[in-house]
Amino acid sequence: MKTNAHAKVNIFLKIIGTRDNYHLLSSRFVKVNNLYDTLSFAKKEKHEKGFILKGAFGCTTEQNSIYKAYKLLHEATNSNTLKDFFQTHEVQVEKRIPEFAGLGGGSSDAAAFLRLANEVCDLKLGTETLAKIGEKIGADVPFFVYDYTSANVEGIGEVVVPFEEELLNIQTFTPPIECDTPKVYGKFRKKYIDNLDENKKLSTILAKEKSDTILRTYTPQALNDLYPPALDLYPQLQDFAKEGWFFSGSGSTYFKNGEK
Repeated sequence: MKTNAHAKVNIFLKIIGTRDNYHLLSSRFVKVNNLYDTLSFAKKEKHEKGFILKGAFGCTTEQNSIYKAYKLLHEATNSNTLKDFFQTHEVQVEKRIPEFAGLGGGSSDAAAFLRLANEVCDLKLGTETLAKIGEKIGADVPFFVYDYTSANVEGIGEVVVPFEEELLNIQTFTPPIECDTPKVYGKFRKKYIDNLDENKKLSTILAKEKSDTILRTYTPQALNDLYPPALDLYPQLQDFAKEGWFFSGSGSTYFKNGEK
């Protein structure tokens, strides 16, 4: 009982509006084929009680996206099969995706858990239902639930439309800098919020272009509205910037389309 939870990068990320404390996005998410966590279910030791999650995480089990996915899945189904299964089995995660890096590792782990638990416990939930559950965990989770290789993502992450294109050979580099996502968004709202109309116009163009064309045509600053506020907060990011490399999400990962 094992599955892979792939990373993603944002080919572009434009903030086009706000909804209360949320930011409305227009983005292209692309799967990173060569970077993934591996999530599996295994028999517990007899002395272990409760929901057991093992892996190199920088948070408690209660704060972890996988545990939140379990709680929400049980809430949605009230399934005794699900509850009984995790009385006797634990979740093991081999972490490879860096945390606080703009790669969606926690969201991908949560989505992988939802898909695998749905299959193993025969919950018979459709993908759209799983994506609705995933929305409550985080904005990136629905994309990972659908398991598309490329998609245009809008709203606060709940609108996911597959985009037909060849899977890029994405290469990533993550500096030893942990970017705080709420702080990056906060800095955007304080300093860059006046650019929403321009962002919306460019996002309409970008949503129709293939990812490799976008990366050949635009600068990192033009493509990712969170890059300038991230640089404001973490100026040391500039030390790792290289020509031809782009910035994913709220950071701190840089990526490029590599040779096949």
